[in-house]
Amino acid sequence: MLTQTESESNHNGDYALSVENLSKNFGQRTAFKNISFKVAYGEIFGFLGPNGAGKTTTVRTLGTLLKPTSGQAFVGGIKLNESNSQKIRSVISIMPENPGLYGRLSIQENLECFGELYRLADPKEKIAQSLKAVNLFDRRNDLCRSLSKGLKQRVGLARSLLNNPKILFLDEPSSGLDPVATKEVQELILNLKSKGITVFLTTHRLEEAEKLCDKVAIINTELKLIGKTDEIRSQLFNSTVELKTVHPIENTVELLDNNPDINSWTNSESTYLLQVGTPSTMIPKIVNLLVENNVEILAIGELRHSLEDIYLKTVENG
Repeated sequence: MLTQTESESNHNGDYALSVENLSKNFGQRTAFKNISFKVAYGEIFGFLGPNGAGKTTTVRTLGTLLKPTSGQAFVGGIKLNESNSQKIRSVISIMPENPGLYGRLSIQENLECFGELYRLADPKEKIAQSLKAVNLFDRRNDLCRSLSKGLKQRVGLARSLLNNPKILFLDEPSSGLDPVATKEVQELILNLKSKGITVFLTTHRLEEAEKLCDKVAIINTELKLIGKTDEIRSQLFNSTVELKTVHPIENTVELLDNNPDINSWTNSESTYLLQVGTPSTMIPKIVNLLVENNVEILAIGELRHSLEDIYLKTVENG
């Protein structure tokens, strides 16, 4: 399992989230166990895993909605326990997959309702700021029941911003959205990061996580790996160069088998996958050799494994 190094700072106030051996059981059933990670302020942290892996339960636990069974955590520098629940809730916000809006009320009225619950000192100004942040100020009088799912997600984001959270938990914010609405929500999330808000993002959209997240973790009851996507990719996979030629290479023994720059290779007709050390230095050498031997090259380049490849390999390996 890939984990963060022990040499990281132990000053929990230095991190937006600091989690150490946290577990949650429901009777005999384990939702998640012994998970440890740290999230820096201002990061977008992707929390990935299959259904039933413990993602939402982790969010609810860190959000003080559930009491952990064991372990400890600091949220916004505040120790996670019952006596600190109110303090933690004052610096976080949670947006569930379904925002749960009141359909017969307008966008403005929905936010006013939640503004009262937050006991905002200046609710009108704060509501206006939140609506402008998600580009809904001009539609503030629309009834929520008339909104598309994408617009409802944006209202949910606006509601989540009312209390000026330092840390925002987003649980599947783009679930069920069409590509245009998904892009809009993703842009809003990046905008939140630019304002210094830490975003804890659970999602099944792996391309979304790869696009948005500074760091990702994969959980399947236990934490399987954590880190930046490029770092994880380099640890899990060998460097691969994809080579396409006009015709199959005839002299593979000399050009490929006996080539010290190529560790191994496979092919399907005129497409070759070459395992090499450092693609950036090996590719020019391979090209020169092939050209000198009259091999016509259609394309050559490093084959990058996607976050989906990382995810599948991690989950399939248990």
